Amino acid sequence: MLTTKYVPGAPNWVDLGVPDTDAAAAFYGAVFGWQFQSAGPDAGGYGMFTLGGKTVAAVGPLMGEGASPSWTLYFHTPDADATADAVRRAGGAIRAEPFDVFTQGRMAQFSDPTGATFAVWQPGETIGLDAVTDPGTLAWTELHTTDPAAATSFYRSVFGWVTQDMPMEGFSYTVIQPAGGGEDSGQGGIMQLSPEMTAAGASSSWWPYFEVADCDAVVARAAEQGGTVTAPAQDIPGVGRFAFLADPAGAAFAVITSTPA
Repeated sequence: MLTTKYVPGAPNWVDLGVPDTDAAAAFYGAVFGWQFQSAGPDAGGYGMFTLGGKTVAAVGPLMGEGASPSWTLYFHTPDADATADAVRRAGGAIRAEPFDVFTQGRMAQFSDPTGATFAVWQPGETIGLDAVTDPGTLAWTELHTTDPAAATSFYRSVFGWVTQDMPMEGFSYTVIQPAGGGEDSGQGGIMQLSPEMTAAGASSSWWPYFEVADCDAVVARAAEQGGTVTAPAQDIPGVGRFAFLADPAGAAFAVITSTPA
């Protein structure tokens, strides 16, 4: 499970890039109860989504020509520059070289060899998200990829992740743990994009899962607020009930009501 005791390679931030941050704040406020808090006049419109006074995600305007609305997952690193070097050696691409975000931390953005984008956060004054796993917060990360073997090899090389293949009905699922994270530190999974998904235009991408108390109610609320249900709620025995959604701008995410441990 995710925890705010961040170790190298663990998810420690998630943010949303959209053309209209006010519209995004209204949508996610209605769906999850989040509130928007600006990061200040020098932040270029970037700000935090909070729940109960705790930062649970962030949002900002789209940066770069041709950028599409999307969620970006960040993984903890003690050294963003060293991680950038590791990405190059492992065959990934640098989308944004490491740079300082005021005194808050240092970040960089990458693509893996299968085309999925992600980022890293080297903590400064901001360590990471204030809450995870609780309802309304990040609970799981999942890579849908055209080449699970290549992706798994890449992330092992870059982050030292420990992986375990878990046979599922009709496909294989690779569970991710950070190096040294402990037995209960599963943080995400890697799975093959199906031929139907790729035929429909899907490409390699990371999906954030947000925990919710009632998956069906949240799916209905998202649809009422102008979101799209891309895969309706379904159950995985022993895991929970989940659904795939897109916000009104088209940014994809998932929600899950986890089965109690």
